[in-house]
Amino acid sequence: MKLKLLVALVIFPLITFSQTQKITLSEAISMAKKKSPDYKINLNRNQASYWRFRNYKASFLPELRLNATLPEYQNAVRRITNDAGQDIFVNQNQLLIEGGLSISQSVPYTGGTLSVNSNLERVELFGLDDNIGYSVIPFSVNYFQNSVLFNEFKWDKKIEPLVYEESKRDFIENMEQISVSTANRYFALLKSQMQLEIAKTNLKNQDTLYQIAEGRFKMGKIAENELLQMELTLLNSKNNVTTNTVEVKRTSQNLARYLELGTENIELAVPEELPLFNVDIEKALSEAQNNRKAVIEFRRKRLEAEKEVAFQKGNNRLRLGVSANFGISQNGDDFNNMFNNYNKQQNVRVSLGIPIFDWGVSKSRRKMAEANLDLTNNNIKQDQQEFEQEIYLHVLNWSNQRDFLFTSEKAKKVAMKRYDISQKRYILGKITITELNIALRERDDAVLKYLNSLESFWRDYYILRQLTLYDFINDKKIEVEDVLYD
Repeated sequence: MKLKLLVALVIFPLITFSQTQKITLSEAISMAKKKSPDYKINLNRNQASYWRFRNYKASFLPELRLNATLPEYQNAVRRITNDAGQDIFVNQNQLLIEGGLSISQSVPYTGGTLSVNSNLERVELFGLDDNIGYSVIPFSVNYFQNSVLFNEFKWDKKIEPLVYEESKRDFIENMEQISVSTANRYFALLKSQMQLEIAKTNLKNQDTLYQIAEGRFKMGKIAENELLQMELTLLNSKNNVTTNTVEVKRTSQNLARYLELGTENIELAVPEELPLFNVDIEKALSEAQNNRKAVIEFRRKRLEAEKEVAFQKGNNRLRLGVSANFGISQNGDDFNNMFNNYNKQQNVRVSLGIPIFDWGVSKSRRKMAEANLDLTNNNIKQDQQEFEQEIYLHVLNWSNQRDFLFTSEKAKKVAMKRYDISQKRYILGKITITELNIALRERDDAVLKYLNSLESFWRDYYILRQLTLYDFINDKKIEVEDVLYD
């Protein structure tokens, strides 16, 4: 009984470790959209963009703040100016406790900041004449605007929503890129697995043919040169098996790590063809222009360049700022009388700055901003042309992919049938080893071309989704929920 248990404990982990996981292309893509490193990076970037937009929205909401000094003690000799305008040195030995509330609000229509403040101070003096003094500001209304001629809030209100919308579309595009990356890894492993199977089959066949050739050589039916050529083909077949075994190991590791699988023993299914559907170029361009982040990016870049021009025009020629304050205050040594007979606290300040002669600095900054705007507009036009050309060429290429796949599949079947016939004819002695090797090489090339066509067919399909953010099979726009929960 103990021996059986020991055998079970040793064999079971080996069986579990060697278990093969079977997955399809759609399953691999679904796993990648939940576990791959690219997904995690994409999610982190999207969260950063979300919180940036939240921060922008919050900047227009009132902010309530408590400011306090609890406490501040000073015991030092300081220099002060008395009422006669003389500097004297006095010893300050005091304890200060201060607290205040403030509520501030950005004013997007003007670009300034409005705040309401209240403050209370208590100062206790130590020494020969100990006393306590109070100062209170029940309320103080303040308004500050750095520049009357440039309103940054107005531009941010145009740009920040575009930045956020661009980040959302970028998230969807990156999720579709995960599909493309997964398909590349999937087909890399699938091709290496199928090439390994072909190499093993070829090795088995070449070994059989070599044994037949040895028998014929002993009987004097073939020359030594043909036997040596057959032996060379056998050795090459062994090398192909070794090479493809290593390639299967490498590609299986790449896919397993990307999908975070618990095993590298993966069995892949050959993807079936997609349902028949046509892609109209005008439809693809329209959906791409409505869905892609590039369109939002064009608008955002143009607005950012226009903002810089407005900033230079608003601040280089004339700087005009405004600050104002209105409130009441009181101070004294009796706290109970601090809230009677308030003193007025009012001030208005307008600052003006006009460059008279600055060696052309202001003009050069303005011209640089205007030149950058022109450059941005030209780059956007070129990017738009490249954007439309990319869509056009890919749709055209996609329309031909199904025909390429059909042709390569038919060629594969023809080449395999031809090799089978050639092998039988060689065994019967009706063709030479050179003709057999040609048929073998053509068969292997046809199989590889078919696998490459199949890979291009599926990869181009997912690239088409990425370029348009549109699902042509289900005839609908790709949303965040589609790429996360499909």
